[in-house]
Amino acid sequence: MTATELLKDLKNRKYKPIYLLHGEEPYYIDLVSDFIEHKLLSDAEKGFNQTVFYGKDTDIMSVLNASKRYPMMADYQVVLVKEAQDMKWGNDDGDKKGINPLLSYLESPLSSTILVFCYKYGKFDKRKKTYKAIEKSGLIFESAALYDSKVPAWIEDFIAGKGYKINQQASLMLAEYLGNDLSKIANELEKLMLNISAGQEINLKLIQDNIGISKEYNVFELQAALGKKDAFKANQIINYFEANPKANPIVLVLGNLNNFFSKVLVYHYVKDKSPQNLARELGVSPYFIKDYEQAGRSYSYGKTMQIISYLREYDVKSKGVDSTTGHGGLMKELIFKILH
Repeated sequence: MTATELLKDLKNRKYKPIYLLHGEEPYYIDLVSDFIEHKLLSDAEKGFNQTVFYGKDTDIMSVLNASKRYPMMADYQVVLVKEAQDMKWGNDDGDKKGINPLLSYLESPLSSTILVFCYKYGKFDKRKKTYKAIEKSGLIFESAALYDSKVPAWIEDFIAGKGYKINQQASLMLAEYLGNDLSKIANELEKLMLNISAGQEINLKLIQDNIGISKEYNVFELQAALGKKDAFKANQIINYFEANPKANPIVLVLGNLNNFFSKVLVYHYVKDKSPQNLARELGVSPYFIKDYEQAGRSYSYGKTMQIISYLREYDVKSKGVDSTTGHGGLMKELIFKILH
C-alpha cells in the first residue's frame, strides 16, 4: 500500500486498530502520522481521546494501558507512539513465564483504539512475532528510501500536486543539490511556493533567488567543471563557496562530490556503456550521463580511487582533525589535488 492509498483510507474513515509505519524514509511516516494526529479526531475529542508518546520517554506497558482504555464521547481514541524505534519493545517471547502483554494485545486489539507506531530510520524486523501479529490484526506501511535517480520525478509530482510546475533542469538541480532527503526537499519547496504566484513555473532563477542555489556557482556546476578538468571554472565556484559558506556548507559539497566520483568509479566498472545502461547502473537521469562520460575520460580508474581517498581525508580535516585550515582553504587544497 502506498502512502497516498493509506491517506485515502484514513480520509474515508477506514481505520485499522493497529498501524506500524516503518522504514528508512521518514517523510511518509511523518506525513501519515501527522494526518492521524491532527485530522482523525475533532479538537473537542482530542482532549480525552488522544495520547501521544515518544519512544525514548515511554515503555510498552504505558502504551498498552493507554490503548486498553475506551473512548469518551467519541467513536475512537488515538494512541500515537512517535520515534518508536527508541522504545524498549521487550523480549519477543515475553517474560520468564512466556507471557507477552504486547503480543496478547496485538492479537486481540480494541476496535475503538487506533494504535500507531512510528518506527523511523530503519525497517522493523519482519521475523519478529510482533511484526507478524500487527500484520495480521492491523496494517503495516513501509516507507522505503527513494533512489537518487527517482528524486527529480518525485519533485515534479510534488510540485504538480500543489498546483505548480517545474522545468526539468530545475528539478534535476534541486535533486543533485539536496539529495534524496524528501523532508528537506519538501520543506525547501514549500518555502519557495510561499514566494511565487499560484501556478507559476519554477525555474533555475526562482531556485537561485529563493533557495540560495546559484545558477552558475553550485555543486552541480562544480562537478561539471571538475569532470571537464576546467580549473578556472572550478576555482571560481570554490571562491564563491568561500564567500557564501552558509549557502554552500563544506559537508554538503564533500557529500555531493563523493557521490559524484563514486559514480565515476562505477562508470569504469561498467562494460556496456550505452546511455540507457549507464543511467540504470549509475542510478541517475539520462540527462547527466554526458557528465559522467566526460569525467570517466578525464580521470582514470586509479585517479578516481585516489580522489575518493582525498574526499574522505578532507571530510575528516573539515571536522578539525589534524587541520587548522579554514573550510575555504581546505576546499582549495582539495580541488587542486583532484585536478592535478
